[in-house]
Amino acid sequence: MSYGIDTIKNVSIAGHGGTGKTTLFEHLLYAGGVIQKAEPVESGKTVSDSSPEEIERKISIHTALAHITRNGKKINFFDTPGSPDFTGDVILSFRACDIAVLTVDGRSGVQIETIKLWRNLAEGQKPRGIFVTRLDEDRADFDKTLRDIKDKCKVAPAPVMLPMGAGAAYKGVIDVLNEKAYFVQGDGSALEKEGEIPAEYAEAVAAARERLIEAAADGDDTLMDRYLEKGSLDAEEMHTGLIEAIADHKYVPVFVGAAVKNSGLIPFLDFIADIAPCPKTAKDVVVDGEGGKKDISIDPALPLAAFVIKTTYDQFSGKLSWVKVINGTLSGDSEVYNVSENKKERIGKLFLCQGKRLEETSEISTGDVGVIAKAASLKTNDTITSGGSSFAFLPLRLPEPVHSVAVNAAAKKDDDKLGAALIRAAEEDLTFRYTFNTETKEAVISGMGELHVTIILDKIKTSHKIEIETHIPRVPYRETITKKATAEYTHKKQSGGHGQFGRVVIEISPLPRGDQYKFNNKIFGGSVSKGYIPGIEKGVHDAMDRGVMAQYPVVDVEVSLLDGKEHPVDSNELSFRLAARNAFRESMKHAGPTLLEPITNLTVFVEDKYLGDVMSDLSGKRGKILGQDTVGGIGEIRAQVPQSELLRYSIDLRSITSGTGSFSVEFDHYAPISGKIADEVIKAAAAFHVHEEED
Repeated sequence: MSYGIDTIKNVSIAGHGGTGKTTLFEHLLYAGGVIQKAEPVESGKTVSDSSPEEIERKISIHTALAHITRNGKKINFFDTPGSPDFTGDVILSFRACDIAVLTVDGRSGVQIETIKLWRNLAEGQKPRGIFVTRLDEDRADFDKTLRDIKDKCKVAPAPVMLPMGAGAAYKGVIDVLNEKAYFVQGDGSALEKEGEIPAEYAEAVAAARERLIEAAADGDDTLMDRYLEKGSLDAEEMHTGLIEAIADHKYVPVFVGAAVKNSGLIPFLDFIADIAPCPKTAKDVVVDGEGGKKDISIDPALPLAAFVIKTTYDQFSGKLSWVKVINGTLSGDSEVYNVSENKKERIGKLFLCQGKRLEETSEISTGDVGVIAKAASLKTNDTITSGGSSFAFLPLRLPEPVHSVAVNAAAKKDDDKLGAALIRAAEEDLTFRYTFNTETKEAVISGMGELHVTIILDKIKTSHKIEIETHIPRVPYRETITKKATAEYTHKKQSGGHGQFGRVVIEISPLPRGDQYKFNNKIFGGSVSKGYIPGIEKGVHDAMDRGVMAQYPVVDVEVSLLDGKEHPVDSNELSFRLAARNAFRESMKHAGPTLLEPITNLTVFVEDKYLGDVMSDLSGKRGKILGQDTVGGIGEIRAQVPQSELLRYSIDLRSITSGTGSFSVEFDHYAPISGKIADEVIKAAAAFHVHEEED
C-alpha cells in the first residue's frame, strides 16, 4: 500500500543510554499489531537489537527502522543507540525524521547524552517531544522530572499525558488532549484499557489542558485572537493549533508511560498519528553546483530526488542503501542518476524495514524511508535523481572520531583481508575512519570511543577469522627551526665517464607557525642554470621529509638559494638534488632545530559533580583550560591539550565520570616542546626507526 505525504510520519526515538528506548520501540510495535509479543531487551529477541553484537552486549549499536499503521497513517519509528560511541546512527535518524522523541527516565531525569542530542535537534530546528519512561518503578517522580526538563532543556514543556500514580502505585496514564484515561491491565502483558478519568486528577488535567490550549493558540494568529476573545478553544481548534504549533517548534509535548506494562502507548500513537508533523511541513537543504545552500520543500509533484542516509551489508541481501525520498517517487526496476558519482544507477528491488526483516515494495513515496538492495555505486550521503541535476543534498553533519588505534593483522597474509574489511566498516559507519599513515607506516582506525572501535574489530575477527593486533598510534610530531643558518654543500662523484657534480649554498630561516614552506631563488649571474633549480627544490623537499632531530617532517621554513656552481659535463639534476638535500640538513643542525607537537581543541561534557576531577586531570595532561559553562547541571569544559596526552582519553574520561562523560576533539595547531618531553619523543623515534630498518 502506498501512502501520501500527508499520511506518513517519521519518528526518531533517542536519548541517553538505558532510558528505555528499545523497550518503548518494541512495545509500540506490539501495540501497532506488527508483532504478537513484545520481548524484553535481555532476551536478545527484540525487533531492533538483532545483530550478534547487540544481542551479546544487550545494548543498541545500530539504528533500527520499523513501521506501524495508526488512524490511517504510516508511522516509521527509528530506534537509536544511547551510547555516544554510536551517535552517528542517531544523527542519521534525525536527518530522516519529522519529529524526534527523547526518552527521559522518570527516576534519573535529564541526563548528559539527552542534553547533547537536544542541542543537536535545536541547531537543526527539528520538532521534538519528550517521553518520560519507567514511571512504574521505585523512585519515579514525574513532577520532579518535568522540572528537570524545564531547567536543563530550557523549555516550558506541555504535558499531553499525565501519569496516574508512580512506582508500585502506578495505575496508568491520562490522555489530556482527548480527556481519556488508560489503565494498566493485570500484570501489564496486555494492552492498556480506556476508561473514565478518576475525579482525583480533575484539577491536574484542567491545568495541563489549559497549557495545551495556550500552545494551540500560539500556533495560529486567528486561534490566538479567538483564545483572547473567548478564553478557550474547542477540541477542533486545539487539534488544528497543536498541529501548526509543533511544526513551528512553539511547544514541546511531554508523553508519559511504562512501556514494559504497555502503558502510555495508545495515546502516544494517537498523538503521533493525528498531531505530529508529517514530511510536508519539513524542508531539506541542498547544495548547488557553486557551493551555495538553499532549502528545498518535500514535494511529491517534483521530479525524483532522494538522499542516502545509511549503508549496511546483509549476509543474505548484500549491500543495502537506506534512502529517504524528498521529491517524487522512487520506483523499483528503474534507472536513476547518482549525482554524487555523476553516473547512472540501475535500481532493482525496493524494501520497507520491519527491523531486520525486509518487506518488498514496488515504490517508495515522497517523505517515506525505505531500502534499495544491491545498488553498487550508492553510498551514504549520495543524492539520486530522475536525471541530471545541478544540486546535491547537504551531507550528514557527523562528529569527528575521538579515539584511535593502530592495527595490523597478526599474520602478514591477512593484511589485505583486514584492509578490505575495515574499508567496508568505514563505508557502513561514517563516524569510523580507516587510513594508512605513510609518515608513521601505520594503519590507523578511529571511532567515537573505545567501545565503538572494539565492537567493529570484534565483528571483523569473528566474521573473517582474522587475528588483529592493536597498539597506540604514533603522534605526528613535526620539526622546525628557530633561527637563520647558512650551509654550503658540494656533491661530487667520479666513476669513469660522466661523473656527478653540483654545489649549492642555501640559507634557511623560520616562518610563522602554519606557513609551512617557501622557496626563493636569489642567484644572480647564472652560476646555476635554471634547468637545475627544480632539482634543487626537490632536494630541499627530500630533506624536509625527515628532520635532523627525530626524522619527523620539517615545517615552517623559508629556503633561499644564494649561490652554486655547476660543471659543464658532470652536472645534472640529480647532482643538484643531492647537494641541496645535504645542504639543508647541514644548515638545519645550526638553525636551532626544535620539535613541534600537535595541540587539539578539546570540549568535554560532564555532570557538574565531575567538573573538578576532569579539570584536574586535564591540568595533569598539560592542558590549558579556555573556559567552562554549565547549563542545567551539565558542564562544558573547553581546553587545549597536546594530542599525545589524549590517545586514551576516552578510557580516562569514562573512568573519571563513571561512563557518563563525553567529548569532542579537533586539531588546532603545532607548538614547540623541549626538555624531558622532547628527549622522550626523540628516544621513541630512534627506537622506531631501528625497528623499521630491521623490518
